[in-house]
Amino acid sequence: MLKEWLSTSNYTVIFTGAGMSTESGLPDFRSANQGLWNQKNPEKIASTDALNNNIQEFIDFYRNRVLGVKEFKPHKGHDLLAEWEKKGIIQSIITQNVDGFHQQAGSQKVAELHGTLQTVFCQSCGRTYSSEEYVNRTYHCTCGGVLRPSVVLFGEALPEEPFQMAFEEASKAELFIVLGSSLSVTPANQFPLIAKENGAKLVIVNREPTDLDGYADETIHNRNIGEVLRDWNAYFS
Repeated sequence: MLKEWLSTSNYTVIFTGAGMSTESGLPDFRSANQGLWNQKNPEKIASTDALNNNIQEFIDFYRNRVLGVKEFKPHKGHDLLAEWEKKGIIQSIITQNVDGFHQQAGSQKVAELHGTLQTVFCQSCGRTYSSEEYVNRTYHCTCGGVLRPSVVLFGEALPEEPFQMAFEEASKAELFIVLGSSLSVTPANQFPLIAKENGAKLVIVNREPTDLDGYADETIHNRNIGEVLRDWNAYFS
């Protein structure tokens, strides 16, 4: 049934969360044992307050995150989504992840709701640099301003452009597939509901049950996303 939906849908949108990244080896934020927020208080370390008042700890934390992302790479699931976009099987990706793996795998139409660790920008003049600046311990712009990661911090709103793109994509979807999100973070978790309200079929693939499972037309639990996508891809081979 799912493969049939995927092959007959004229507009399929993928929504990815932390489960997509953890299959590449990256730690997530909220898991009971390994979550980063079990080790750090996010409001103190990944916030606008920390950026303004605790800059050294802020930089140390995000340099480690940048280095962590560079240790890993997209997995087969990322690659398949990029292939599907090229073939017209899916139309776009909305992601909560900040690793940039979708683009590294070749996906073009990606709404990064929470920004990216692949770039940093100047807090003063806005100039953008590669996150290699953090790797090389360069934390200031040529204008003298502080360089910060291009991610959404606690205390900041989601960036308008990707948010608007996500809203439009969810509204157009005939099939909306969630991959690896607990759907517990607002406002990002509203996009599956927007898709459903506009007539889309909703599929949720997540290791654990989510609060939105009751709205889904189909749910898949306790399976790796990469395996599920490989199974579906066999239908198109």
